[in-house]
Amino acid sequence: MSPTLRLATPDDAPALRELIAASARGLQRDDYSPAQIEAALRSAFGVDTQLIADATYFVAEAAGRPVACGGWSFRRTLFGGDDQPGRQAERLDPAREAARIRAFFVDPGWARQGLGRAILTRCESEARAAGFVAAELMATLPGVRLYAALGYQAAQPQEIPLAGGVTITFVPMRKAPL
Repeated sequence: MSPTLRLATPDDAPALRELIAASARGLQRDDYSPAQIEAALRSAFGVDTQLIADATYFVAEAAGRPVACGGWSFRRTLFGGDDQPGRQAERLDPAREAARIRAFFVDPGWARQGLGRAILTRCESEARAAGFVAAELMATLPGVRLYAALGYQAAQPQEIPLAGGVTITFVPMRKAPL
């Protein structure tokens, strides 16, 4: 069955948590240690309910369950779920600032089937319709390959602190024009 793309709802949060965990544990193990993945699942890789409330977060669904998710934001926070410290809910100015591409995860069984690309295309289209001319994101190491293939330029990798003294490498990326 081919997945359908729809807006995420608050009722999706428990299934999205499971999807995010399965994605991180299954698709990131070649790039991050188990300790990094588990620490990130407690903050950086969580569900962001603000994206759901803003109607900018999407779910690819197959057989009644989410198999991929991702979104965009007009708010300042660049990455992280509800438990990530330093969140900033202020609105961005589309004339001067880039939309945020956020929280992309794919079920390992559905990887490399175009779901991330489809969600990203939808996000970019909506960000353009909202007046944004650029987008930026904080990519995981495996995510860099997808975003680079779709026109995003990487900046210097950054070590992001997580709980328990663990750090994780993310790569800031930007696309302009959208």
